[in-house]
Amino acid sequence: MTRQLQPGPSGPGPVSRLLSWIGPLPLQQGLLFVGVLLLFAFLGQNTAESMHRMGLTPGFAFLSHQANFEIGESVLPYSAGDSYARALAAGIANTVKVALVGCLLATVLGVALGIFRLSGNLLLATFAHGYVELLRNTPLLLQLFLWSAIIRALPPPRGAYTFLGSVYLSNRGVFLPSLSVDGLPASVWLPAVLLTVFAALVISRRLLAGATFYLPKTAGTVLGALAIFYFALVSLGFSASVEVPAKGGFNIRGGLSLTPEFAALLIGLVVNASASISEIVRSGIQSVTSGQWEAARALGLKPAQIMRLVVLPQALRVITPLMISSFLDLTKNSSLAVAIGYPDLVSVANTTANTTGQALEAIILIGAVYLTISLAVSALMNLYNRRVVLRGEGKR
Repeated sequence: MTRQLQPGPSGPGPVSRLLSWIGPLPLQQGLLFVGVLLLFAFLGQNTAESMHRMGLTPGFAFLSHQANFEIGESVLPYSAGDSYARALAAGIANTVKVALVGCLLATVLGVALGIFRLSGNLLLATFAHGYVELLRNTPLLLQLFLWSAIIRALPPPRGAYTFLGSVYLSNRGVFLPSLSVDGLPASVWLPAVLLTVFAALVISRRLLAGATFYLPKTAGTVLGALAIFYFALVSLGFSASVEVPAKGGFNIRGGLSLTPEFAALLIGLVVNASASISEIVRSGIQSVTSGQWEAARALGLKPAQIMRLVVLPQALRVITPLMISSFLDLTKNSSLAVAIGYPDLVSVANTTANTTGQALEAIILIGAVYLTISLAVSALMNLYNRRVVLRGEGKR
């Protein structure tokens, strides 16, 4: 017979909550919990004994030891001789970098493809349909190998492909113009620039919503905010300049350089994730009833205004929860970087495990880092989802 818990005037008491948490079979659940603990204790003891027989000490003390290997590229300063903890931090930074840039670019490309699939233009709709079907039905690892082979097959720097006189494609990587601020590291001024752009977009959304020529006015607001930021830097004694890459000797010098491994990984992840995001966007747009479209047309809105002011705000309620899954997939798929030589967390952890013999600890660290990143991404997206969901909808 199941015991029914009746809440008091101010809700269930602590005893009622405890009984509700334990469930109707407390003895069986308690025995199961103890059994699971004993199983983990047995496995842990066997693992420790095996490591002792091989001359290894269980634990994470090795993180403070000197790492005698190089990392091809790193966001954080690193050199051979730094600690294993520093090496793993460099790998984590590389993973976060490719995940952040990949999520941003995949979102932009995926939204465009989702709109193209619903376009009345037969050429655009057919292209988007073929793009999505091809990428969703081929393995991501194969796509990464393909992009890596394409980039390595590009001509050397002397014969590099040039676009607009400032973008170079060669087998040494991709070279782009870059902005530099004398006296300030990029870790300081770049977040400030991004914050300035974000603030300008928020102001434009609040002040220019529904205005004619919304996009040109928004672009003007962003450019004005960046101009104010630039003059503020100059008034503080800093100077900003655009560095354009140029051919020099046997290489391309200056500007922002993307290594072949990073470029192949980023392109592969973005192209693959954009296919899934486009389907999410398409389903979100189709979830908006035809009456909304007809009402917007009756008001005399243009197709672009209907999409921006009427359809997409309502479609976000459907799109946002599914986008969380796509962002998490892209972040976890970045672990395939080890297959094409990009030094992400998995690659650095594998090297650490091979040199120290602490394979179990390395795997635990990989799992903990990816779990933390996934929970952080999920928390941020859920926070945004609560802002766009209709009032009362999340309480059903």
